[in-house]
Amino acid sequence: MADKIYTKTGDDGTTGLFGGRRVAKDSVRIESYGTVDELNSLVGVARAAGLTPEHDGLLATVQEHLFILGADLATPQGAMKNYSLPRVTVAEIECLERAIDALEAGLPPLKNFILPGGSPAGAALHLARTVCRRGERSVVMLIHEEPEVGVMPMQYLNRLSDFLFVLARAVNQAADVQEHPWMPRGA
Repeated sequence: MADKIYTKTGDDGTTGLFGGRRVAKDSVRIESYGTVDELNSLVGVARAAGLTPEHDGLLATVQEHLFILGADLATPQGAMKNYSLPRVTVAEIECLERAIDALEAGLPPLKNFILPGGSPAGAALHLARTVCRRGERSVVMLIHEEPEVGVMPMQYLNRLSDFLFVLARAVNQAADVQEHPWMPRGA
């Protein structure tokens, strides 16, 4: 018989990190990788809404990156000697930058802020972008508490939010859904 999904070890409000250390479920570290998990799920929602094969492939890569990032954030630096988990590197950030540049080449330049929305996939990507920004803020807080986390997770999330914005625009363009510029009152 397979092990059960529930262990009851978290019933006291703690959870285990890779390496065995237990921390409160409301710790900044848990908030950080929990938000990355939420973000990964939202990327899945966008993929389920229907995308071009190119856009779906880009998001499949992002989901792989987010699993790496989640494991990275769940593994304190001292525990790495016991695990052979990858860490987010400049290679993942450069991958996003190349994708942003390629996507932007096919988009009209922005002249105004745009309102989030559009097609179901585009709207999901705009929502994912906001969750990504929340994740970035929590990683910044984590770095303040535990500087050994390093800056790569923060830099990756910063670049990812830009990517998600540009991809939302590209997805809406591919779906032939117009963007709605934000027009401030009195403008």
